[in-house]
Amino acid sequence: MLFGANRDLEFDWLPAVPQGSVRGSYTIDGVRHETTGVGYHDHNWGNVGLPKIVNDWYWGRGQAGPYTAIASFITSAEKYGFAEIPIFMLARDGRIIGDDPEKMTFERHGVYTDAKTGKPVASIVQYTYVDDDDTYVVTFDRERDLVCNPLTKDLPWLKRTAARLMRFDGAYLRFAGVLTIEHHKNGRLVEEFAEDAIWELMYFGHARITSPDPSRP
Repeated sequence: MLFGANRDLEFDWLPAVPQGSVRGSYTIDGVRHETTGVGYHDHNWGNVGLPKIVNDWYWGRGQAGPYTAIASFITSAEKYGFAEIPIFMLARDGRIIGDDPEKMTFERHGVYTDAKTGKPVASIVQYTYVDDDDTYVVTFDRERDLVCNPLTKDLPWLKRTAARLMRFDGAYLRFAGVLTIEHHKNGRLVEEFAEDAIWELMYFGHARITSPDPSRP
């Protein structure tokens, strides 16, 4: 992604291992246990600090049935008009079936203001991918919070004070819930799978939406 009048500000993101195999071990009371699982690794780099170019992003990944999804929705900083940058990949049985952001729409539902960070949070985020007669709906439905912290939380006192003086109030939130992937053919639901998943909201800028959910204290 390139920003700036000269397109010289760069932010790159690569899901190097979208779905890999993981082996590990852990020891409890002196007894060693071996385990295996599914792993994921991505990497990002660039030549500019993210708060200068990004206001916020949602990011999530997960598996449900034969499907693997990696999805993100980035909102650029105010300087760049809060431009929206969708990123999407959907695979079935290891074969990519959708990766064109022009075919994707993004929706937030049940938006409330997080009491700890003051940021607007969507209880449900939904990515809809339409490709001719096929429509895929990828939904992340929040059940609980794993992390809700200001980005200044672990900074030394002096740096926290400097951040406040600069009006920086960035936050990081991570959620656990259910990922549902639906496949519709000619408007008819033909497949639906659901699994547990984890996703995040990174918020560098100031809150833009304040729509408290009356069902949430």
